[in-house]
Amino acid sequence: MFGRMPRKSSNNTKYYEVLGVSKTASQDELKKAYRKAAIKNHPDKGGDPEKFKELSQAYDVLSDPEKREIYDQYGEDALKEGMGGGGSSDFHSPFDIFEQLFPGSSGFGGGSRGRRQKRGEDVVHTMKVSLEDLYNGTTKKLSLSRSALCSKCKGKGSKSGASGTCHGCRGAGMRTITRQIGPGMIQQMNTVCPECKGSGEIISDKDKCPSCKGSKVVQEKKVLEVHVEKGMQHSQKIVFQGQADEAPDTVTGDIVFVLQLKDHPKFKRKYDDLYVEHTISLTEALCGFQFVLTHLDGRQLLIKSNPGEVIKPGQHKAINDEGMPQHGRPFMKGRLFVEFNVEFPEPGVLSTAQCRSLEKILPPKPGSQLSDMELDQCEETTLHDVNIEEEMRRRQQQRRQEAYDEDEEEAGPRVQCAQQ
Repeated sequence: MFGRMPRKSSNNTKYYEVLGVSKTASQDELKKAYRKAAIKNHPDKGGDPEKFKELSQAYDVLSDPEKREIYDQYGEDALKEGMGGGGSSDFHSPFDIFEQLFPGSSGFGGGSRGRRQKRGEDVVHTMKVSLEDLYNGTTKKLSLSRSALCSKCKGKGSKSGASGTCHGCRGAGMRTITRQIGPGMIQQMNTVCPECKGSGEIISDKDKCPSCKGSKVVQEKKVLEVHVEKGMQHSQKIVFQGQADEAPDTVTGDIVFVLQLKDHPKFKRKYDDLYVEHTISLTEALCGFQFVLTHLDGRQLLIKSNPGEVIKPGQHKAINDEGMPQHGRPFMKGRLFVEFNVEFPEPGVLSTAQCRSLEKILPPKPGSQLSDMELDQCEETTLHDVNIEEEMRRRQQQRRQEAYDEDEEEAGPRVQCAQQ
């Protein structure tokens, strides 16, 4: 009853490796492993069709006690040669196996291989948010227009619920057009059938649905509440599954909102930390400071230096637990970093007497004092105030002018036409 016995056993571990289970795996373990891998590799979800077929074939054999026993003893070739009551054609369709085991699973198109539904495209929108929105969380209501299956004809497009095959393309949705482009030269092109607009179906004018006019879909307004959670990041996506445009025999795609963070006038964000710059005077840097910072949630933070502390230009200070909330764990926050800029007095503000007083308080000047003999050997210079950015622009313009003049000299004198 088993047909011809194979001369030697072939590979009998491949199917177990494909499913990622051991040779002692139970039926429940086989089912769980197949489900996880098949959903991941299903073609309707962008998976690998060959991998999906391989997974389904492995599960088809190992889930059948008789086939599994033959496979364990003699390997894959024994099944192909007809042992167990069938040949290589005895393997079932991978889509039928998946649908029978997990009917309607994960929104896949069910039924036989020829009836599987395609997946509609996702609709992606950019949504601008402020740093306050990401710190506090917010909900935004957005009104969108989308295509929805006509409720009157239930997406059939006709009053009777029936449609006929398009005679122009014979149900293919495409037509081949032949045209002559030259002597003895003919060009063939495939184009969408103008009669059925690519659907392959035709509905008579008398039978068209009065609501959708035979198009099967109507336009509807839909209001979505987009919940921006605390701690979300720039470019993070908020997905509304199955809310995009509907179409007949199509799994509806998703509406995706991509967050786009607007620049904040005061705070900068890096991951879960916040950064802010604050300018203090030289007196505050040396003798102490305090100021009030309004946080992103409106709280007033009092920030002050420690007694006797000196702040250097560009120095950073950190405040724990005052940064951004972590997404999913809003009670956990990063740090708030304050960068200090020190504003020095304008030139000429200090008198000689004031300078002498400061020299007595401040640390001594670095280096040794020059002797009179050393001073006599030096050439005295004069310092001038300069705007370095303006100076660099002037120099760059001067170099461009010089390069232009050199090109003019290399080109030589220009010959002018004589006027008659």
